[in-house]
Amino acid sequence: MDKAIRIRLILMNFLQWAVWGAYLTSMGSYLVSVGLADKIGLFYAMQGIVSIFMPAIIGIIADKYVPAQRLLGLCHLIAGAAMIAAGWYGMASGTDVRFGILFPLYALSVAFYMPTIALSNSVAFKVLVKNGFDTVRDFPPIRVFGTVGFICSMLCVNFMTDADGVQFQHTYNQFFVSGIAGIAVFLYSFTLPECPVNRSSESRSLADALGAKAFRLFRDRGMATFFIFSMLLGVALQITNGFANPFISHFTEVPEYADTWGARNANALISISQMSETLGILLIPVAMKIFGIKRVMLIAMIAWVFRFGLFGVGNPGPGVWMFILSMIVYGVAFDFFNISGALYVEQRSSDDIKSSAQGLFMLMTNGIGATVGTLSAQAVVNHFVYNAAEPDWSAAWYIFAGYALVVAILFAIFFRDPGKGPYRKITV
Repeated sequence: MDKAIRIRLILMNFLQWAVWGAYLTSMGSYLVSVGLADKIGLFYAMQGIVSIFMPAIIGIIADKYVPAQRLLGLCHLIAGAAMIAAGWYGMASGTDVRFGILFPLYALSVAFYMPTIALSNSVAFKVLVKNGFDTVRDFPPIRVFGTVGFICSMLCVNFMTDADGVQFQHTYNQFFVSGIAGIAVFLYSFTLPECPVNRSSESRSLADALGAKAFRLFRDRGMATFFIFSMLLGVALQITNGFANPFISHFTEVPEYADTWGARNANALISISQMSETLGILLIPVAMKIFGIKRVMLIAMIAWVFRFGLFGVGNPGPGVWMFILSMIVYGVAFDFFNISGALYVEQRSSDDIKSSAQGLFMLMTNGIGATVGTLSAQAVVNHFVYNAAEPDWSAAWYIFAGYALVVAILFAIFFRDPGKGPYRKITV
């Protein structure tokens, strides 16, 4: 029985992240190819904008009205259909793609996809707890297969080509891959274990009925500080997803690097980042036990400094080792922040707001933080690259690295270490 539960959650995570992996790291390259390079930041910012309210709303519904696994499937159905429509429009339009048509289709898709990240975590946590598992010990080995799914999608769009021999990573076909995977999650959701809602009969205010209790976590000084720094570090989350592929691919226009494998296979090179994630996820239980949440988060912040800085000094030729090293540290930068943060929120939240609390974590990181980050990053890249007489990608990466370093220093000063757990639950 234990093995069956694990397998079902593993497949859920595999498909959940395969949806995102199909376009997240390569969409920027497609937008460049259809003349929308200066809109990359807006596309990635939309993921953040919808994360400001959609995960919280969907989390509230999952907590109180609709079983989480059913809601997970419904969100994927809508997101997948909209992404397929975006791919269809791209196919019909060729290079004459209009921002006013492609963007709304994409926005609708991510509006319903982004909540599923927190929702899938909530489903996994509820199923594991219901069956007597330890979430800190047993969730990371399950979640690691989400990264495997992400990698498989990345490699699929990197190596698959259309009839003209153009890789999917540079075309609308990546949207089709994502949409089909989303429909698969919808179908699979009918097989997932039941996650009962928490319908309390006690009298409560309208604000409580809407799930606003999760925001009361800010009354706790430690959690308030945690969420604020989660937002500040969330600024870094989507920068390389939006700009790494266009950055690496631009080396094909530089004679010295035009024929290098790395320049021509940007998504495959970037996939090393996700491969590194698999190890990063498996290290989390040990890291949380040895270091506690503060040191784990601080390690993630320092890793972001190296992630950006190594892009600034590397190249796909003799300096390709710096790119590879940047991909390796990404596993620590992403997982030690996102997965450890989700586990910390899970452990400190009372049972009646767990889904809402995960939605709040998403709001602060992939919502407010990522929105500010991608829009700011677009302005930096426009200044140093797309609007510059002499494009200078390195200057942009150094600015991003400097920001991560400042956040790390402030976090070390202001976040009070709550210890290594178990953590005191906050009741609201």
